[in-house]
This record gives sequence, C-alpha cells and structure tokens, in this order.
Amino acid sequence: MFNVTELRDAAEFVHQHVAPTPTIRWPVLDRATGLSLYVKHENHTKLGAFKVRGGLTFCRYLGNSVDVNRGVISATRGNHGQSIAHAASRFGMAATIVVPHGNSVEKNAAMRAWGAEVIEHGDDFQEAAEFAAKHATNEDLVMIPPFHRELVRGVATYGLELFDAVSGLDRVYVPVGMGSGICSLITARDALGLETEIIGVVASGADAIAQSFKAGKVVETAAARTFADGVACRSPNPSALDIILKGAADIVTVDEEQIRDAMRLYFSSCHTVAEGAGAVPLAAAIAGRDDNIGKKVAVILTGANIDRAEYARILAGDI
Repeated sequence: MFNVTELRDAAEFVHQHVAPTPTIRWPVLDRATGLSLYVKHENHTKLGAFKVRGGLTFCRYLGNSVDVNRGVISATRGNHGQSIAHAASRFGMAATIVVPHGNSVEKNAAMRAWGAEVIEHGDDFQEAAEFAAKHATNEDLVMIPPFHRELVRGVATYGLELFDAVSGLDRVYVPVGMGSGICSLITARDALGLETEIIGVVASGADAIAQSFKAGKVVETAAARTFADGVACRSPNPSALDIILKGAADIVTVDEEQIRDAMRLYFSSCHTVAEGAGAVPLAAAIAGRDDNIGKKVAVILTGANIDRAEYARILAGDI
C-alpha cells in the first residue's frame, strides 16, 4: 500500500505526538513459554493502544482534503474511538463516537475525556457502525471507517519500529479485528523487503476473518462472541481481507481461556497489562509452541484498555 519513504514520513509525523514503543524480550516469559519472544508494547502508547497512530494520520489526511466543519463520526468498541477522539481534538474537529450497548465503561470515559460525544446504540460493533453511517448522513458528518489506507499508513509505523528494533524475525503474531493492525504489519514488512511470516489471530467465538481466510472470500457470521472486544468482528472488510489473503501466512484461533491465561502470564512474567485482544497473539504463539521453538517470534501487545473490575476477576481466575 505504501513504500518505505511514505511510511517513514508517517512515522516522523506520528512521533511528533506519540513516542515509539519498546520491543522487549522478557526472560521470565521466555522461560515460561519455552520460546524466544519479542513483545512489541503498543500498550505503552499514550492511549494504551496502537490505534492512536492511525487516527493521527487519518485526521491529517481529512484536514488536507475534506470539509469537516460539522465534525467526524465513527463506530468502535473502544481503541479506534479513542484514537479518533484524540486526533480530532488535535486538529480542531468535533468527534462523535458510536459504541454498542454494554461497551467498556472505562473506554467510553476515555473517549469522552478526549472531547468526543459518545452515543450508545446496538448490541455489537456492526449495529453501532450501521447507525453511525446513518447518523453521518443525517447530521452531515464525515464518516471515518474502521479500515482505510490512511489508517493503515499511521498504524504501520509500529511495524517499522518493530522491524527496525529486531532483525531476522521469523514470525509475528498479531490480533485481527477490522484489519488495520495486520494490514499495516504486512505493508511495513513488504515495504522493507522482508520475508517474516505474519500470522493473524482471532477468538474462536468471533472467527469471521478465519473463515474468510480459509474460504478466500468474505464470510460473515451471525455473532461475534468473545470478551476480547478488539477482535469481535462478524463482518470482515473486503479491502482488508484482500491484503490479508495476499500477505498473511495464516489466521489462527484461540479460545477464551487461552486468552485469559495469556493475560495472566503477561502480568506475572512482565508486570504488564494486556486487554483481551492484546493477549491473543501470545496465546497463539503458545498454542503453536512446537512450530515456534527455535524461531525468532514477535507478538504484538496491541492494548491495555480493560475495565478494572473485569481484569481483577481474570487475574484472580474467577472467570
């Protein structure tokens, strides 16, 4: 989607607002898993998630090309919405974010803190997105989709940081929601001319992307049942799927208990917080241990934004 010069330009801009995040190899984590793991800590951004990068480049693009006097609107389960709210505030744009009912209370609060109006509608992301599109038309707002090449351009800056920090990676595991994360990683790898395998990870109860990858076409599911809201996708984006089909080695699934185990392992081994979606790459790397032994493997810890009460229950093993 972009060449190295275009991605380096995006990185220079993003780094004016967001410091590069570390890639760390944790000895206790290696010992616990029997693997050589490099953790890309996107949970260390100022918004606690990788999405902050894409919001900045997208709003820069909007400011240069579209009339946004009435403001912007988008749908989210949280991290994308925080990214848009944050970037809109930086560019003087009004932001409206639509979330499904029952969305994370703390993510909603964070979006409001960045100045966004938060509207609750529908039972899942898809219903929230459909409402947002209608509301955009009715209120003359600019609709920001969950997947767009300008979002990918910004998010790809974490891929540049990872590949600059660690040479010779054999494999990278990355969570897949609407696709900006994995597509940005594919974009960065290809721009740099690397051969690193990229494996997407989804929850077994929200496996529309995995089914689509296997079928070679978009497969929608009736529901997306997972507590890991960042990968709760039931209607894949066709443009994202096209990139994934061409550039990913595989899409694998992990179940809810594997995700919770990975969250607990992150805390005990690295003293770091991972939300559900942020832990699915580690869960998948562990599940594929036999194939990962002796390889240089990276996992993208995409976010740390989980409500305190839920995280406490997970750490205690109550759920």
